[in-house]
Amino acid sequence: MSAMSESPPVVLRERRGQVEILTLNRPEARNAVNGEVTSQMSAALDELVDDDDLRVIVLTGAGDRAFCAGMDLKAFASGSAGSIGGSTGGFAGFVRRDIPVPVIAAVNGPALAGGFELVLACDLVVAAEHAVFGIPEVKRGLIAAGGGLVRLPKRLPMAMAMELALTGDPISATRAQELGLVNAVVPADRVLEEALAFAGRITENAPLSVRHSRLLTKQAAEVTEAEAWDLSDAATREVFTSADAREGPIAFAEKRAPNWQGR
Repeated sequence: MSAMSESPPVVLRERRGQVEILTLNRPEARNAVNGEVTSQMSAALDELVDDDDLRVIVLTGAGDRAFCAGMDLKAFASGSAGSIGGSTGGFAGFVRRDIPVPVIAAVNGPALAGGFELVLACDLVVAAEHAVFGIPEVKRGLIAAGGGLVRLPKRLPMAMAMELALTGDPISATRAQELGLVNAVVPADRVLEEALAFAGRITENAPLSVRHSRLLTKQAAEVTEAEAWDLSDAATREVFTSADAREGPIAFAEKRAPNWQGR
């Protein structure tokens, strides 16, 4: 068989320095998630979680019609729901995955149903002006089982979380930013550029500090204040005794860029 007959990957990978760009690559299907997407995403993340040089992941979609339309309903109707949910990481092999580095969603178009749930699983969000967000599963006789109903009440006032969950109606990128779901709204041709700019600001910082700051911020939202202090003390002991903790003040005093080691 010639190379021309091979199907293109449905998850594209591109490395830019310490940043990995993962692109959902089914533009003809509005980047909907099928079993193949889940399989390829899982394989990519299996490699990336053990990559010591990785600092940030950027997740985006191909084309400008959609970031991700969610689960491929044709695949679901054919009985492929199990392969879409994924044995590792949940929906798309992503939404329940323990990823140790920050993930930035570069939302190049509508993010609906599972597509919105992918966004909610990310740490930072840059959205195109024409992007919309929603969980319309109730309009299809389903529920948002990929984390939408779990994460929205933690990210939004309850009335807004209920509005999205019960009406299934989408909100604009601007409204999502007003509600704190989106960090920046930019013209469509600048979405990836702005996401990479965010990534660049993160990679300038000490990797161990970034990882612990991200993890503690997420954990603190889930536990009591007393428990959060225990987690903070444990993280502080590890970070403050690291080589990077010594390097940072020295570099500042010497007026030079720090040489981070990630340990």
